[in-house]
Amino acid sequence: MTSAETAPPPPMRLRELVFGAACAAAVRAAARLGVADALDNAPMAVEDLAAAVKTEPKPLRRLLRALSCYGVFAEQPDGTFTHTETSRLLREDAPNSLRAIALWCTEPWTWDAWPKLDEAVRTGTNVVEDLYGKEFFTYLNEDAPESADVFNRAMTRSSEQSAREVAALLDLSGSRSVADIGGGQGHVVACLLDKYPEMRGSLLDLPRVVENALPRLREGGDLAHRARIVPGDVREAIPVQADVYIIKNILEWDDESTARTLRNVVEAGGPGTRVVVIENLVDDTPSMRFSTGMDLLLLLNVGGAKHTTDSMVSRLTSAGLEVEDIRPVNPYLHAFDCHVPG
Repeated sequence: MTSAETAPPPPMRLRELVFGAACAAAVRAAARLGVADALDNAPMAVEDLAAAVKTEPKPLRRLLRALSCYGVFAEQPDGTFTHTETSRLLREDAPNSLRAIALWCTEPWTWDAWPKLDEAVRTGTNVVEDLYGKEFFTYLNEDAPESADVFNRAMTRSSEQSAREVAALLDLSGSRSVADIGGGQGHVVACLLDKYPEMRGSLLDLPRVVENALPRLREGGDLAHRARIVPGDVREAIPVQADVYIIKNILEWDDESTARTLRNVVEAGGPGTRVVVIENLVDDTPSMRFSTGMDLLLLLNVGGAKHTTDSMVSRLTSAGLEVEDIRPVNPYLHAFDCHVPG
């Protein structure tokens, strides 16, 4: 079996790379079939596993054998299969489950869009509008509600996991208020309010997004008396004043939308305001394959991009911010700690 220690020669490596779609499809199939959920701690015979997930045993063995080449499940000498650290992440009940992310990155629209990557590279624009005649998120919500639901579940799970790490990283001692800009359901602001019991927080995002804000932040929730939920488009205006503004994983649009959002934050906050921008980077990160893959997917669906350290700093300084510090949040995210001079 091929491993990192016995890397194949270049001709075979290229053959493996062009079959990358097979690997992605295999992960998606395992996630949709619930294989990881059916496989518990003890090794299982393929026949028993097939009965549990309602498949034929022989093709299931072929699927599992393919995945085991990538460290997703492991085949034992007696032909049974067991979990690996990677395959456990496909379980719905795993503390850091990536099942929703695995499904989101392999949704049907991605298989339509990837073959047109050369077109997107030539033009620098997204291909989704030509494919479906609609802007990407309009298409999702109107024509692909199942994909929209997968997206929402994936973003929620990802936000839950990273929000705790963001809150642990940031020292907001002495700040009285924080605003989560484009903050989705409000996981980051909720974690920060937990960390700082005297702080007040605001969540700003599109109306359809904040309608589904965490129950803890809404009326009747344990954080509601310290939280304000504000519907709005961050690219149009920031109708929120705070000592600290958090902007996480939203500066991935076209350059003009990114510039408008940053200018709006600077204008709303005024001199002395602290602004923390948190993004995936396509340099200075151990997750280059993931980050660059997401960068290309953004090009395909919305014409957006992930940033390098330099491109992020350039956009921040162009908006009038001074960058004081850049720190990793985790292997996937970096925090740019800035302030509005004056």
